[in-house]
Amino acid sequence: MQFDRFDIEGPLLFVPNQHRDPRGTFAETFREDEFAAAIGDATLVQENQSVSAPVNTIRGLHFQVNPHAQGKLVRVTHGAILDVAVDIRPDSPTFGKHIRIELSDQNWYQLWVPPGFAHGFRTLVPDTTVVYKVSDYYSPEHDRGIAWNDPDLAIDWQLGRMVPVISDKDKTHPSFADWQNKTESRGFMMEEVAIPPHQHHGAMTDIASDYQPLQAS
Repeated sequence: MQFDRFDIEGPLLFVPNQHRDPRGTFAETFREDEFAAAIGDATLVQENQSVSAPVNTIRGLHFQVNPHAQGKLVRVTHGAILDVAVDIRPDSPTFGKHIRIELSDQNWYQLWVPPGFAHGFRTLVPDTTVVYKVSDYYSPEHDRGIAWNDPDLAIDWQLGRMVPVISDKDKTHPSFADWQNKTESRGFMMEEVAIPPHQHHGAMTDIASDYQPLQAS
């Protein structure tokens, strides 16, 4: 298992080592020891799965507030998504910035979205299945969101003239500016993540389907 960092501190991209032969493909998709070495003190306690039938379904931007903030390890088992994570840590130098990357059943990438980030995705093919492990249990009282199309965030969902499929709940999320005015928005603080030097593959930012793993430095 390899992992790569982004220019925004916190999120990590896990790249399983795929072994192919005439029977098909095998890979280790999760190892607790390697995950802990990369992430630090984070225990994954719940696994969720969504199936989005229409293409261009957008889910997000979702997160939970403290004391039940969640980190998410996101992967696609069928189909493909444009995955987005927005930095909502008020003391972060990249506050309000985002990363985006394509996850698919072909590349097997997994994106770690730590606490302090709002998460969302757009499906690129019909019947896309997304599976993600989380570091805290779902808590309806702490469930929050930000508008997926907030102009201040300026996320390029690569829709063109296509109309996305949005849930009624996601249509009601506040703007990023309104979220900043809430007292609970100040509850997210940056956490230093120790990256072992021999596993650090470099830095990236706002990358999508053209991503290729960087060479080890």
